[in-house]
Amino acid sequence: MTLRHMKIFVSVFRHSNITRAAEELHLAQPSVSTAVRELEDYYGIQLFERIGRRISPTECGREFYGYALHIVSVFEEMETKIRNWDTLGTIRIGASITIGTHLLPPLLKKYQERFPDLRAEVTIRQSAAIEQQILNNEIDLGLIETQPEHPDLLPIPFSKDALCAILPPGHPLTAYEEITLEQMAQFPFLMRERGSAGREILDACFAVLGISVRPLWESSSTQAIVRGVAENLGVAVLPRLLVQKDLEEGTVCTVPLAQPLYRDLNLIYHKRKYLTPNIQAFMELLLSEGKKRFLQEYKKN
Repeated sequence: MTLRHMKIFVSVFRHSNITRAAEELHLAQPSVSTAVRELEDYYGIQLFERIGRRISPTECGREFYGYALHIVSVFEEMETKIRNWDTLGTIRIGASITIGTHLLPPLLKKYQERFPDLRAEVTIRQSAAIEQQILNNEIDLGLIETQPEHPDLLPIPFSKDALCAILPPGHPLTAYEEITLEQMAQFPFLMRERGSAGREILDACFAVLGISVRPLWESSSTQAIVRGVAENLGVAVLPRLLVQKDLEEGTVCTVPLAQPLYRDLNLIYHKRKYLTPNIQAFMELLLSEGKKRFLQEYKKN
């Protein structure tokens, strides 16, 4: 069994097609088919189901892909590093839009001040896309606001983000030192869309309290909700990370919640990922800075 077999299998798995894999690898189609068959014969398993011209991975094939992908990627990483020993090292980071916009830039500045010879490549996308990139080994680490669903992804909470009550200036609830969700539920509610991390937390809290809230607005845009609250259309509960600027400018107001709400911000990586010294250094910095940030947020609330 050779590395060549692994590379061919990874390509066939990604394309679900022998011909396209052969084109990508610049090999003859029979050579690709033979390599897959040799793999199956060697391990005594079936890696793909063949229905007509289409092939799809079996359950065992999907499991094998996780191993093969990281065997290939570690070899390629070694090749790149050894062949370019005197050039800059690289760490590939993916972040959700919220974290990538508000938290990652100052963090990377500190990282590059400590390790000026390293190159940090960043991808900012939706959390689900970041998870898929890690599964495909297109990035090394991901920073997201949700819990990963795939069992091969390991999460480490690196900080927390407070959810705060958002009110129009002059709203009756601004007269209180602290307020409850029950009090807020008496007014029209503006909420994020179902499936968002903040909405899931809020729905769970209302369910525990036995309160049924039908939102006046549902939006995937935090700023649309903030503008709606500013125009006195209702109240909202949103991540402080996303509304801090609006609070400082006085566009909207906040009153501490009697029962503070937080959501985890997670560092995720593949369970078979080889964590290089560069990656470990970034993780240590992230955990250290994340703890400091949470303590600052806790004092505010």
